[in-house]
Amino acid sequence: LVWTISVNTERKSKMILLEVQNRIIMEALESRIPSEGGSIDPVNMTLADFDGALYHISNPDPSDTTKILVSLGVQFYHELKSFGVDEFMNAMYGDMVTTPESGYDVSLLVDLNNLGADPKNTVMKVACLRRNVFGAAFTHFFELQKAGSVTDEASVLNYRDQETIYISVLKDRVTVVFSTRFSDADDIVIGKVFMQAFKDVRGKNPNAPQVLFTHKDPPQELEGTNALVGENVGHVTFVLFPRHFSGENVDKTIDLIHTFRDYLHYHIKCSKAYLHQRMRARTAALLKILNRARPDSDVKEKKTVSGRTFKRVGKAVAHATKLFK
Repeated sequence: LVWTISVNTERKSKMILLEVQNRIIMEALESRIPSEGGSIDPVNMTLADFDGALYHISNPDPSDTTKILVSLGVQFYHELKSFGVDEFMNAMYGDMVTTPESGYDVSLLVDLNNLGADPKNTVMKVACLRRNVFGAAFTHFFELQKAGSVTDEASVLNYRDQETIYISVLKDRVTVVFSTRFSDADDIVIGKVFMQAFKDVRGKNPNAPQVLFTHKDPPQELEGTNALVGENVGHVTFVLFPRHFSGENVDKTIDLIHTFRDYLHYHIKCSKAYLHQRMRARTAALLKILNRARPDSDVKEKKTVSGRTFKRVGKAVAHATKLFK
């Protein structure tokens, strides 16, 4: 597995990492960047993203297609307000932040004629809106740990239906615990295999964060909190040290950790699909072998040169006839 803060680029086989940006938003904006003599098509689309996120892309003024409103709604946005998510959005997007559209939590007004010196970078930032909403919470706790002024502060985010993220900051580390519900027993078995691979990575790369996995029995950190617990609940703990969120590593860490739950379940489903495909292929091969092994009919009708017909009795029938004579 390569889901570590230090990615091993020498390995030939890698599990894919999910994109942090929304590709539909990125393509919708890039295709509408003004060009000489070209017209800009109007846009009005609603689309979903991971973790129940809902986007709406539209033109506030249908007569002005150079202005595009990108709105995002997530069910846990109100929980992020205590972590300064509004201030984080203002610092990240500046003048693009506008009054949220009705039914959504945050909105950006994109002026296609004013995308700055690097239009593609601006488009990428807009497409990473959901990622940056998540990033507000992680940045808050990372900054607390760096300041060293607050210890033992923790919070639980109900970021999905019946799933939670626990984040705590201590003097020397930040602990993140994902509590995720598995739909059936097979998912738990495959998930344990993935988690063991994560542990093996740390043995080869000491700079990788420590990863712990427990099933049914929640970690001690979750005692007395409203974090998800239960029979089919798995708990994945990441222990992040200052080296994981200092300097350039902080963006990479947020990119990877906020998509972890989707990354895990995506590869569990891919593994199950692969196993089913192999089983179907094996079954088809066995059926071909059985069809080739089907015995011929015991009684065959033959014709002589003159056209007369006779029946040739198979060896099994002839042998049975002799036995009963």
